[in-house]
Amino acid sequence: MSIITPTITAFSLEEYREQMNVVQPFAKRIHIDLMDGVFAPTTSPPLSALWGPDNKDIIVDLHVMYQRPQDHLEEMRALQPDLVIFHLEADVDHAAFAEALHDSGIKAGVALLQQTTIGSVEDLLQAFEHLLVFSGNLGYHGGSTSDLTLLEKATRALELKPDIELGWDGGINDHVACGLVRGGIEVLNTGGFIHKAKNPRDAFEKLQALIDSSC
Repeated sequence: MSIITPTITAFSLEEYREQMNVVQPFAKRIHIDLMDGVFAPTTSPPLSALWGPDNKDIIVDLHVMYQRPQDHLEEMRALQPDLVIFHLEADVDHAAFAEALHDSGIKAGVALLQQTTIGSVEDLLQAFEHLLVFSGNLGYHGGSTSDLTLLEKATRALELKPDIELGWDGGINDHVACGLVRGGIEVLNTGGFIHKAKNPRDAFEKLQALIDSSC
């Protein structure tokens, strides 16, 4: 079953706190964006200063838009996420870092930027539990669009590893959500549609109800 996962994309601790307080009353899973100002053009607060939701039943995913994610392993462990997603385009030994995450009891996910083909990750895919198809603006909150042609990456990933979990990041709203679900996406990481809504809970529940009943 697919799930709407609110994202947190913050550029200060105050903004991080505000976004966390908005989504944790209703979210069952949260996607936290982290940017280093190198791989991504923007910078988020340091991992060492962040905290998870008060409700420990909420699943936490870290989306690490870092050039060298391996340099931050201990800080990731301290946050105790369920999943860490890092980019195929990052400067890292992908299989070795995935193994280090597994050794820490953390699932590993790999993200592909728009221009990166699924063929680039075929030889590595078995090392990961999650593939994130990225269709957003790297390091920014909202304003992106969902390029549904990128769903071909999801289709090929399922051929290579039928049990891999598929996520999507970028431009999710009530017009594209069902198309993504029909394309195999299970984790719909949603930012602007929720955070910019007059009532974020209503926006979240609208999307979740849509994919539960209509897709």
